[in-house]
Amino acid sequence: MSNQISSLSYEDSTSAGRKMVQLIQALEEVQEFHQLDSNLQVRQFLLETRTFLHQMIRTINIKEEVLITIQLVADLSYAWIIIDSYSGFMQQGIKSNPSLVQKLRATFLKMASAMDLPLVRIGQANSPDLVSVSQYYSGELVSYVRKVLQIIPQTMFGLLDKIIKLQTNNIKEVPTRLEKDKLREYAQFDERYEIARLTHSISVFTEGILMMKTTLVGIIKVDPKQLLEDGIRKELVQQVAQALHFGLIFNPKAKQSELSARLRELGEKMDGFKRSFEYIQDYINIYGLKIWQEEISRIINYNVEQECNSFLREKVHDWQSIYQSTAIPIPKFPRVDESVNFIGRLAREILRITDPRVTCYIDQMGAWYDSRTKQEVMNLLIIRQLQQSVGTFGLTGLDKLLSFMIVKELQKFVLLIQSSLRDKLVMDTLTYLSKSLTPVKSLVAAPYKVYPAATQKLTKLWTVYTEAIMKVGQMQLIRRQIANELNCSCKFDSKIHENALRTFNSSLLRDIEAHYQDPSLPYPKEDNPLMFELTSYLEWAGIHNPLNKIYVTTKKYPFFAMLNFLCVISQIPKLIYMKSAGTLVARKPTDQVDSAPFVVGMITVLKQFHSEYSEQFFACCGQYVRSLVEAAATNIRTNELPQEIVNLMIFLEDYLSYSQQPRKVVEAHIPTYIFDQFRHDLP
Repeated sequence: MSNQISSLSYEDSTSAGRKMVQLIQALEEVQEFHQLDSNLQVRQFLLETRTFLHQMIRTINIKEEVLITIQLVADLSYAWIIIDSYSGFMQQGIKSNPSLVQKLRATFLKMASAMDLPLVRIGQANSPDLVSVSQYYSGELVSYVRKVLQIIPQTMFGLLDKIIKLQTNNIKEVPTRLEKDKLREYAQFDERYEIARLTHSISVFTEGILMMKTTLVGIIKVDPKQLLEDGIRKELVQQVAQALHFGLIFNPKAKQSELSARLRELGEKMDGFKRSFEYIQDYINIYGLKIWQEEISRIINYNVEQECNSFLREKVHDWQSIYQSTAIPIPKFPRVDESVNFIGRLAREILRITDPRVTCYIDQMGAWYDSRTKQEVMNLLIIRQLQQSVGTFGLTGLDKLLSFMIVKELQKFVLLIQSSLRDKLVMDTLTYLSKSLTPVKSLVAAPYKVYPAATQKLTKLWTVYTEAIMKVGQMQLIRRQIANELNCSCKFDSKIHENALRTFNSSLLRDIEAHYQDPSLPYPKEDNPLMFELTSYLEWAGIHNPLNKIYVTTKKYPFFAMLNFLCVISQIPKLIYMKSAGTLVARKPTDQVDSAPFVVGMITVLKQFHSEYSEQFFACCGQYVRSLVEAAATNIRTNELPQEIVNLMIFLEDYLSYSQQPRKVVEAHIPTYIFDQFRHDLP
C-alpha cells in the first residue's frame, strides 16, 4: 500500500483520484478486519494517512482557473506602500520574542512574490531590462528586510551598554593572588548574574536571526549570519560616529582648554565599546576585533577625506567615497563651526592652544607652555590620549589633515613672496643690500648700520612673513610628535613589523643610492607602486621625518635666501636665551615669537626650494656673524660676543639639530672656534 501511495502522480488527476478513493476504503477495511481498534497508535496513524489522502484528492481537483483566481486575490503588489506601517509592530514582536524572526521569513518571501507579476510581463515582452528591474526591486526588498531586522542589533547594543557599565563601574578585577577570606568580596554574585543574564539575552537574539535560514529574496540571496554582522556593523558605526562627533566639540572661549578632559572621556567610552565587543564576540559568533578595526578605520578615513575636501580643487563627493556604503552608511552630522567634522575640530583645537604667538615650545620637554602664565597647555600625554581615544587611525588621519594644512600655508607663503618681490621698496632694498654684501666671503665694513637699515625698511613685511613661517613650524612640530607616538605604539604592539619596515626602507634607500652611482643597477620603474605603498606603511608606523618632506613645487625667486636671512635677524633680537629652558624664549610675551616653530618653519620653507638657497642662507648668516665678531673685536671695552651673535648661533644649532644635518654645513661659513666660544658666553 505504501508503494501504491508513492506511485501516485499529479499528471493524471482522474486515475490518481480513483486510486486514492480505493486506498482510503482499503485503509478503513484494514482497521476493521484486523481488530486494530484497540491499538491507539495504529488508529492514529491510519487516521492521519486517510486525512492526508483526502487532502490530496482536494488538491488534485483544483483547476488552473482556481489557481489564477488565488494568485490574483493573493497578489501583494499593493503592499509595497502599506507594509512599512507594520514595521513597528514587527520590531516590537521581535524585541519581545526573537524566535518570531523565523515566522517573518514567510512574510519576506510573500513580499518577494509581489514582484512576480510585473516581471512576468517584462519577460513576455522580451525586454532586456528584466535583470536590472528585478535587481533593483530585490535590492529594495533586501533593504526593507535589513530595516526590520535592525531592531536586533539595536536591542543588542542596548543590552551591551548595560554590560559596559557593569564591567567598567561595578565588576572588580580579580587579582593574580587572592586571599581565601576575600574571595566572597570579589565574587559579586548579583553583578555577575546580571552580566550572565544580559549576555544570554544577546545570544537569544542572535539565535533568533540565525533561525531564519538562507532566503532567496527576489534574485538576491540573504544570508542571516551576514545580515546579523551587517546590522551589528551598522549599529557600531552609528554609536562610534556619534561618540566621536559629540565627544570632540570644544568651546574656543573656555579659559582652560577642554582638550585633555574631552579626550579622556572619549578614550573611556571607546575602551568600553572595544572591551564589550571582545566580551560578546564568542556569544554571537563574529570576529569582534576585525569588525572593530575595519569600521573604525572606515569612519576615521571617511571623515578625514571629507575634511580634506576643503583643500582640494576636485572634491570627493559622498557617493564617490570608497569608505561610504549604502548597507552600512557612515552618518553625517551638521557643522558646529568652520570644520566639516570632528577631525577638523580636533586639529584646529590643537593648533589653537599651541599658537606660537602666545605659547612657547620646549623641545626637551616635548611640551607647549603659555607665555604669560607659564602653565603647560599641551604635552606628550595629550598625544598619548589621542592614541587611546581615536586610535592609530585617528592619529594618522590627523597627520594627513595637518599635511594638507601645511600645503595651504606654504601656498599662501609663496604668494606672499611673489607679491613682496613685486613691491618696488622691497626690491630696491634687497638689490642695494646684495651689492653691499657681495662677495659673501668678505666682511661687511659697517654691519651695525647696513643690516639694521635693511630690516627696518621692511618692518611691515616681517609680521606677516614670520607668522606664516611659525604656522608651518607649529604644524610640523605636532606632526613630529604624532610620528613619535605612532612609532612607539608600533614598536610596543608589533616589534617585528616595525623592524621589518625599517630594514626594508634602509635596504631600498641603499639600492636607490647605488643606482645613482651605477645606473646599470636596478631601480623601481615609474609604474611600480613599491615606493608609494611603502611610504604609506612607513607613515602609519611613524618611521618618517615630516621635516624632510616636499609639500609644494616652487620656482626660482631672486633674493629669496637673503629675504629669509633678513627675517631671521629681524626677529632674533626679540629672543633671549633661558638656561632653565635650554633654548631661546621671547623677551616679552607681547613679542609674539616662539623660537622652535620659527626654526622648524624656516627649515620647512627652505626645504621646498632648491638646495642652493639653503647654502646662500648659511653664507649670509656666516657673513653676518663674522662681520659682527670683527666689529666687536675692535671694541676693547668688552671681550664678550654680542647678544645678536649668540642668539643667531643658537638658532643655527637648533636648525642643524631639527634638520639632522652635520655641523660642518655651517662651519663652512663660520669658524669652528666661534661655535666653541659662544657657549662659554651664555648666561
